[in-house]
Amino acid sequence: MDAATLTYDTLRFGEFEDFPETSEPVWILGKQFSALTEKDEILSDIASRLWFTYRKNFPPIGGTGPTSDTGWGCMLRCGQMILGEALVHRHLGRDWRWVSGQRQREEYSSILNAFIDKKDSYYSIHQIAQMGVGEGKSIGQWYGPNTVAQVLKKLAVFDSWSRMAVHVAMDNTVVIEEIKKLCMPWLDFDGAGCSEGAVGGAGVGARELNGCLGGACALAEEEMALWRPLVLLIPLRLGLTDINEAYIETLKQCFMLPQSLGVIGGKPNSAHYFIGFVGEELIYLDPHTTQPAVEPSEDSQVPDDSYHCQHPPCRMHICELDPSIAAGFFCRTEDDFDDWCAHIRKLSCCKGGLPMFELVDSQPSHLVSADVLNLTPDFSDSDRLERFFDSEDEEFEILSL
Repeated sequence: MDAATLTYDTLRFGEFEDFPETSEPVWILGKQFSALTEKDEILSDIASRLWFTYRKNFPPIGGTGPTSDTGWGCMLRCGQMILGEALVHRHLGRDWRWVSGQRQREEYSSILNAFIDKKDSYYSIHQIAQMGVGEGKSIGQWYGPNTVAQVLKKLAVFDSWSRMAVHVAMDNTVVIEEIKKLCMPWLDFDGAGCSEGAVGGAGVGARELNGCLGGACALAEEEMALWRPLVLLIPLRLGLTDINEAYIETLKQCFMLPQSLGVIGGKPNSAHYFIGFVGEELIYLDPHTTQPAVEPSEDSQVPDDSYHCQHPPCRMHICELDPSIAAGFFCRTEDDFDDWCAHIRKLSCCKGGLPMFELVDSQPSHLVSADVLNLTPDFSDSDRLERFFDSEDEEFEILSL
């Protein structure tokens, strides 16, 4: 049976391989478990992740477009899952657990409503598909991980409730200066005021804002004390047609970081949301099943059983992973981000694996010049990324050189 034609009843009551009896540690989004003694806890944690799959019979996208995303929306659904995990971190916390039939907190309902399949939900399939048109993708066209990352970045701007900063790292490089500017936009990085030049390793951060600005600043107290929670998405290419085994240990280490949001990727033209690993197997949520669209009740409560995977999770050998992925991380505070940077620098120094990306304090000169990618200066970051990953978005396979 084709994965796209599976029904929810098949998923609930069909046969699934149980979680392995192994002494290898199980890592799920920064949490370690034992498969021998904590199997219930593992399954509860996985069931608490938001699971977005193909849906059918939703309002036509754009008014006249498709009413189902079966066959083309798997990467869009994976994008929803990684961003949904960020919203859970943001509003409920990593340790929050979902229980079927139990009335949940108001924040949970608000999160789910942001993904309902209708045009006015922040992160609906409608919004992602239509925003993708600006990235050169027609409605119904397959996305790669970098395109969905760019679309999520644009949509998050309209989510004033979550107030998150979504940063898509360019050219396999994470620039600390760019992120600090994004997450603390009320700081003056252009020379006016006391924060002149204060960026990067030696700059003024959110922790110093109160002492630096004193009572002279009219910004809200929350903005003075905190930065905007960060969702960091890093599109990567870890090989040509197959993943380079030199990256495998580094990739596994990313799932062990407390800031991990997992990885979107998969096999050629078949996207999955990877949330952890055990031994040499990746653990993932699979969007390839079609379920009916869901309508919230009058009080905005969402029938939510179909948004949580209640069977043993899917697994695949890590060597089967397509080399085109996007890794995600969530940093609620500046301290979280600094801690993430420290972890990444340690990973870069470890033997036995290649770093997947570079972490730098400020913009490297080769990224400042548009000549590097043979682009004119008025191209946007999104345009640069699309060209850099050009063929990957079409076929999810080899990068044209």
